[in-house]
Amino acid sequence: MNSRLFILTLLCALIWAGSSQLPAAEFNRKIRPVLETYCFDCHGGGENRGGVALDAADYTTNFMAGRDLWWRVLKNLQANLMPPANKLQPSRKQKEMITQWIKRSVFEINPLNPDPGRVTLRRLNRAEYQNTIRELVGVDFDAPGIFPPEDTGHGFDNLSDVLTLSPMLLEKYVDAAEKIIKQAVLAQEPTPREPARPENHTRFFPKPVPANEAGRRDYARALLGDFARRAFRRPVDSETTNRLTQLAESVFDQPGKTFEAGVAKAMVAVLASPRFIFREETAWSESGRPGYALVDEYALASRLSYFLWSSMPDEDLFRLAAAGKLRKNLSSQLARMLADPRASALEHNFVGQWLQARDIVTVPIEAATVLAREQKPDPGREAQRQRFRELRNRPETTLTPEEKDELAKLRTGFRARRQSPGVDLSDAVRQAMRQETESVFAYILRENRSLLELLDSDYTFVNEPLARHYGITNVFGPALRRVTLPPDSPRGGILTEGTVLVVTSNPTRTSPVKRGVFILDNILGTPPLPPPPNVPPLENSIAGLTGRVPMLRETLAVHRKNPLCASCHDQMDPVGLALENFNALGRWRSQEFGQSIDVSGQLITGEKFANVRELKRTLVNRHAEDFYRTLTQKLLTYALGRSLDYYDVETVDQIVASIEKSGGKPSALLNGIVQSAPFQKTRRPLTTTAAEHARAFPSNI
Repeated sequence: MNSRLFILTLLCALIWAGSSQLPAAEFNRKIRPVLETYCFDCHGGGENRGGVALDAADYTTNFMAGRDLWWRVLKNLQANLMPPANKLQPSRKQKEMITQWIKRSVFEINPLNPDPGRVTLRRLNRAEYQNTIRELVGVDFDAPGIFPPEDTGHGFDNLSDVLTLSPMLLEKYVDAAEKIIKQAVLAQEPTPREPARPENHTRFFPKPVPANEAGRRDYARALLGDFARRAFRRPVDSETTNRLTQLAESVFDQPGKTFEAGVAKAMVAVLASPRFIFREETAWSESGRPGYALVDEYALASRLSYFLWSSMPDEDLFRLAAAGKLRKNLSSQLARMLADPRASALEHNFVGQWLQARDIVTVPIEAATVLAREQKPDPGREAQRQRFRELRNRPETTLTPEEKDELAKLRTGFRARRQSPGVDLSDAVRQAMRQETESVFAYILRENRSLLELLDSDYTFVNEPLARHYGITNVFGPALRRVTLPPDSPRGGILTEGTVLVVTSNPTRTSPVKRGVFILDNILGTPPLPPPPNVPPLENSIAGLTGRVPMLRETLAVHRKNPLCASCHDQMDPVGLALENFNALGRWRSQEFGQSIDVSGQLITGEKFANVRELKRTLVNRHAEDFYRTLTQKLLTYALGRSLDYYDVETVDQIVASIEKSGGKPSALLNGIVQSAPFQKTRRPLTTTAAEHARAFPSNI
């Protein structure tokens, strides 16, 4: 037996040693010749532009050590950023060969069994907590008003790595549990003569309380077992149920205490438990089977419900999970859940963060200053503004009486010249802008229309205030409705929606840089590098220019003369400037400072456009795959609650291929995510078990 084990071990070692040489051999035989032809001018033979040398020794003999570099290569190759548009281009077949070599030989991805990624203990964020409480006990708890804001990672606030738990937050959870249960279960302080009877009393106590001790104990056990099952989102063991029952008994057995008060005390313990606050997951036992473990069906139910609803599973999901039939019925459940009103959470939370639509409510915009840029420059007024800023920024104690009087007069004059409220960003217009963005996404999702309509379409959703703001006629009333846009309208698609235009602006003007970064990051998936430290304000670029006020295009052109700035601005500025016909209020304009606005440009990949309509058509016709990949990465990040890594490349590529095959249907995207290995499986060993929760929080249920 020992000799057989030794031989088997030796064979495995020899196979592994042989396989570790294959990537280098394949690299030298197939990959290096292509790189020498198309890449080594800048990234080989002693050249390392951008800090990338593709022929460095540690990159060609130990590929996993250079994994991050090859991931950069893969991203640039898939986005057609490298080689640059003005250089000799490899064929599609050559690009695919390099792509497959990186995925198989460098990343060592098995397409039939991809790595599902790491699992981190994941806490409910504020939106998920609020929705879960509403479903569980019927209370509209104001979680955003009680709990501190979550940090964000990769643009989302539901990622496990940013959902930490501080001692202060833990105390708030305990306080919240007591208030929620008091409101839902007790409604008032009970007395022996007048037991608590809230309106929804039968929701928690469907039968009369038994008179005898044993009956009360059994009734409490049944009530608390079911409540804990739903709160913990999986069956609970008898030990947990017994502890909860004992806690309830310790209260309702006291003189003057009611049965309801005892059950409520145990319910508080449930809501304060880490097993409620965190999403507990376990894996199916597949001892001896190779690969990665499937999460059990209760964990799958939670993954599905928090992805689509930002809330706990309903009884249909619990029932299928208990029967072990959820995976077999995943497609039908996905359709059912998307048709449910609770799916609005996907539009509200995902779209609100992906497209920054949630920020529209609070982003500061100075309407008068923004609109003033559309008039011919008034040197006298500009001098007044500069004088106002100078006086305002000085400590009041340093101002003379004459200067204080001057400041007051300037402030009064500026207030008097403010535009009418109809041109400002009122709360009604801001809310309608956010609803427009969410409604367009929901319409495409529920009608299973092409995802490319997110980039360019002949319709949008507006109500009367927003239509008036956009200059769209014949729309009346406060309700949003779908409107068909005129053939020559520049609107249609997320890039020309008020949310995107406003949140990517500065308070006093548009920002082609912010808008360009937004498109690169959220549409094309090619975010530029972070800016270097201590970058001076853009306006400093034209500090020496006199005689007239320069337009933003001119200012950016001067800024790009700095070689350190040019590499990123060459990518950002053209797409950002394409939106310059829309001011910081999201309204159309044709001039700035009395001069016509030039919105023509060229993408870093070579395509030219004359205006925003041509840019949108270019994105649809030439960059659909880039958009599919970016949207897949964003939605998969949101669904998994973690950032993506190199081992997720195969999953993303498979989903993108499915979307392309379907003609861009959202159903292919959603089905691809919920059927994917990262959504369905986990690495072994799974660390988020109930036992480990108990060890981490020994004093809690």
